[in-house]
This record gives sequence, structure tokens and C-alpha cells, in this order.
Amino acid sequence: MSETPAQQYAGRERTDSDLPADTVEVHADAGVLVAAAAARFVQLVVAAQAERGSASVVLTGGGTGISMLEEVRKAPGDIDWSRLDIFWGDERFVPAGDPERNELQAREALLDHVPVDHARVHPVATSDGEYPDPVEAAAEYSAAVHAHLAEHGAFDVHLLGMGPDAHINSLFPDTDAVREAHELVVAVTNSPKPPPVRVTLTLPAVRRARHVMLIVAGAGKAEAVAAAIGGAEPVDIPAAGAAGSESTTWLLDREAAGALR
Repeated sequence: MSETPAQQYAGRERTDSDLPADTVEVHADAGVLVAAAAARFVQLVVAAQAERGSASVVLTGGGTGISMLEEVRKAPGDIDWSRLDIFWGDERFVPAGDPERNELQAREALLDHVPVDHARVHPVATSDGEYPDPVEAAAEYSAAVHAHLAEHGAFDVHLLGMGPDAHINSLFPDTDAVREAHELVVAVTNSPKPPPVRVTLTLPAVRRARHVMLIVAGAGKAEAVAAAIGGAEPVDIPAAGAAGSESTTWLLDREAAGALR
């Protein structure tokens, strides 16, 4: 009988000795998880603004990620929205107004309801816009990311969801995108999950965040969670490659934590 991913990687340690150890929080259910994630997000943003005057975040899509944004909308704390730069970890390369766009979902959940500075909101180009080629769209987004990092040094918070296959952003197992070691943004033209064309931040970009939050719910993701936390190779388990320079926090519900030892 073959080993499950959780069994295969159980007991391994993170090999990035210069990075802080992961923190794992397990919450009773998805609702409690979303509330806890929203509270931590607000706390980190407020602290960054207090320390550096402004903050930057990288948002994620997916049901749990969007639910978290809705929770932040209900309890935004002391976030100064005018001093917040907003990016996305990945985007489906579809026309403007397509309900699959992470940007549209984030705007409906949160951004259209708070006083953001629209000049500091940095979406990926749409497929029917100025950059109809995904490679050109990725280059344009990369320029915005590089400009921000050149000025500020790092993102403050990078939010991540995770799929049952352990993909984060649009970095899927055993693909060129997850193997990318230098570029911060790449185009994906053959995503195993539709839609096939996407623009994504890479693992080097994820690691340019001070704080990484992985928000994961559901029993179907338990094996991937255990493999990632247990020290899997990122090419096999992309979430294993997610790490913040100051903190990496896994926020899980009980079902998602079910294969942890």
C-alpha cells in the first residue's frame, strides 16, 4: 500500500533555517476560522501602518478567502484604507466583469465598501483590456510588483488559500510556475484547474512577504496540509514553499487539521 502525502512527509523539518518556524492554529469550524483569520489580518495591517506609515497586502480568492474579506468588512478595526496597497496573489485571465475574477469577488466582498485609494489598488490586467496577451499582462503586473518592493522592501501580509492538491495562488504541483526560482510573476497557460490561463505570483514573490497566512478549511485538504507542514518538496506540494520572513501562520479548521500528528 502506498503512503499518503501526510505519511510520506511526516516528521520532516523545514529546511529554510533562516526562516521562523510555522505557527499552526486549529479552530473549531470554518466560521470560527474565518473570524480568527480576519482578526489577525486586521492586527497585522494596523501594526504595519503604525510602524511604517503604510501597509501592503496580497489578497487571495476562493470561498474561504472571500469569506474572510467579508468578515474584515464587518470589523475593519483601525485600518487606514487610504494608506494600504492592495495586490492579488493570482488572477484568472478572463474579461473584465467575469465573476471568476478574484478582483471582482474582492471588490464585492470588501473593497467597494471601504475608502481605499484606488491608485493603490493593483489588479492584474483583464483578457479584454490593454494587455490581451497573458505574458504581456504578467510583465505589466510584474513591473507594479517590482516597483512596490523597490520602495517598500516587502509585502506586509500575503494571504493564501490552498486547494486539495496543495496549490497556492496558481502554482500547481509539478508545473513550470511552481519551479520558477527568479521571476516574481509569471503567466500560466495550462492550469489543470479551469480557467486554464492565469497570471500568478511565484514562490519567490510569496517569500517577499513579512507575514504569510494560509487559511484552509475542509477535510479534503487535510492530507495536503499535513504534507506541507511536514516538509514536503514545493514542486510536489506547492504550499510547502510558502514562508514569510517574520511569520508563517497556518489557520485551519478541525477538518483541515485532521491528518496532523
